Amino acid sequence: MTMWQFRRPDEPPAAPEPPIAVDAPAQPEQDPRLLTVGDAGAFADRDERTELKVQLHQRLLDVINLNALDQMTREQIHGEICDIVAQELTALKQPLNHAERNQLTEDVLDELLGLGPLEPLLKDPTITDILVNGPDQVFVERYGILELTPVHFQDERHLLRIIQKIVSNVGRRIDESSPMVDARLADGSRVNAVVPPLALDGSLLSIRKFARVPISMERLVEIGSIAAPIADVLRAIVKGRRNVIISGGTGSGKTTLLNAMSASIDPRERIVTIEDSAELQLQQTHVARLETRPANIEGRGEITQRELVKNALRMRPDRIILGEVRAGEAFDMLQAMNTGHEGSMTTIHANTARDSLSRLEQMIGMSGIDIPPRSARGQVASALNVVVQISRLSDGRRKLMSLSEITGMEGDVISMQEIFRYRQSGLSADGQVQGKFEATGIRPRFLDALLAHGIDIDAELFRPDVRIDA
Repeated sequence: MTMWQFRRPDEPPAAPEPPIAVDAPAQPEQDPRLLTVGDAGAFADRDERTELKVQLHQRLLDVINLNALDQMTREQIHGEICDIVAQELTALKQPLNHAERNQLTEDVLDELLGLGPLEPLLKDPTITDILVNGPDQVFVERYGILELTPVHFQDERHLLRIIQKIVSNVGRRIDESSPMVDARLADGSRVNAVVPPLALDGSLLSIRKFARVPISMERLVEIGSIAAPIADVLRAIVKGRRNVIISGGTGSGKTTLLNAMSASIDPRERIVTIEDSAELQLQQTHVARLETRPANIEGRGEITQRELVKNALRMRPDRIILGEVRAGEAFDMLQAMNTGHEGSMTTIHANTARDSLSRLEQMIGMSGIDIPPRSARGQVASALNVVVQISRLSDGRRKLMSLSEITGMEGDVISMQEIFRYRQSGLSADGQVQGKFEATGIRPRFLDALLAHGIDIDAELFRPDVRIDA
């Protein structure tokens, strides 16, 4: 198989695609208005190099057989691209050194096989979020801090082309009639895109990167997100088949913690996962993964999380893991927890553990079932056993803030007791949050249930005078 595009002598060449910038990571761009006379030469050189890449990319599209790419490895494509780049640079009379030629080849490969200018950011393990605000502005988050990058797209059409490539790979679509979409990358990274007319200053793209190797509970302890004794209790809760809801704000690490906790599930159990965009990274063998489907262009064919939860009950699951509870599926999830699917888990957006229970009650009302508020609270109290509250602190670090146990109902109120908490004491000189994990002194009732599963936890962990180090 060859990448060369064969044409009859009398056949006109294919129309070139719109110009696409293939920019290598470079020094941050400067505003031309701020350049001095001495800077003008450097600015002209940078423009000339970008123009060369655009021109070369257009010529490559004329000679490359795009249909052959699917049947070739990246190494094979790299070898042929090197030959094509060398010939085209000779024809253009543009000499480049070996390093520059290699970088140009990698840029072209990223355009053909990857996500263009975003590829270097996706390969950077220190980056957790990529935020694109139009073709000229790309921010990233490193270690909890946002920073502007020199990465940019050639124009709005280039950015739209990359967005279309992402969403089409997972069977989604985005256009003026459907200008918002949730999608994912091949590695499970979460993607959200908004295009004009909703996005006023250019298309918006947000990518929440997921680690290629899932973050384990041991790693969370190592980075100080959870204290080691609390991690042991969380593992026991999962092994003991307690129903868990993980609560937290946007970007607080709910899915990361859910992945880490799920590693303690017995590999002999059948797990069914349900998500809007598949991003869970369960390590067990027996996992059945389900994903919602949006409506088609005629507004039909939508499959919601609630429908998937109902269907999951017919799939003989031992546990159901719902990526995030958002609406009426809350009622069906609680019903599943109450009818033989102990050890199920889900996440919810809420600022405190108590708020998460109030939100669940509201979501039950969204199911369309006329149920009195007290009965709804009773469903929550009988189905859930543990609420884990996590938060993203002001210094960008994620912490487990509270581990609470639901003990039942007291009148019309759900009774809940806090077992562990993180107490913040202040900020260091460099802005780092200072604090410590501590036990409240309450012995949880689930210890007896864990003991029935052969799991014995030292009761000394729950004494308030015992130091818990992160």
